Amino acid sequence: MPTPLSRERIVRAAIRLADADGLEAVSLRKVAAALDAGPMRLYGYIATKDELFDLMVDAVQAEIRPAGDGWREVLRSLAEATRQAVHQHEWFADLIGGRPQLGPHSLARMEAVLSALGGVDVNTVVPVVAAVDAYVIGAVRREITERRAERATGMDKRQWQATFGPYLERTFATGRFPALATVVRDGAHLDADQTFRAGLDFLLDGIEARVSR
Repeated sequence: MPTPLSRERIVRAAIRLADADGLEAVSLRKVAAALDAGPMRLYGYIATKDELFDLMVDAVQAEIRPAGDGWREVLRSLAEATRQAVHQHEWFADLIGGRPQLGPHSLARMEAVLSALGGVDVNTVVPVVAAVDAYVIGAVRREITERRAERATGMDKRQWQATFGPYLERTFATGRFPALATVVRDGAHLDADQTFRAGLDFLLDGIEARVSR
């Protein structure tokens, strides 16, 4: 008896493949195999791999539920929840950004954010949300790039620093990079969570100063 199929089952199977082995592990043929179904049956539900990717993104958007009292808390919640979703689904970092996602969960996420910004000038709202999204996308892609580099080289951040530390010390000893040497030697060395939250605070402080004018 054929395996019962639905869009939801197909998308869940695709997400499991992507979570395990990245987007390169996702194709309609591979998803069909994971569901013990013929590839042609999937075309009755999903026409192309791009459509499948859009549905996968929207499914993950359901995990991003911005909440809080006031626009600042909601924007912070949006940023933190998006980052958490990327940590759960590394491939998500490769697909967010670009044209707005128009799936129902993506629209619900945006509705929650825009509702929290109801007291802000309507001409300011879109640039504000775009700025937060741009910060988050840039930050999480950097984190994921670092994670992938660790896997590829077998060298974590501490080991990488130990390997290249002597080279930097020799370079700084030339006196050509005094500002950089001061920051590396004397500056606070924040972890990934602290770095993300500090940058987000800088951004939200700037937005608050602009909005309160």
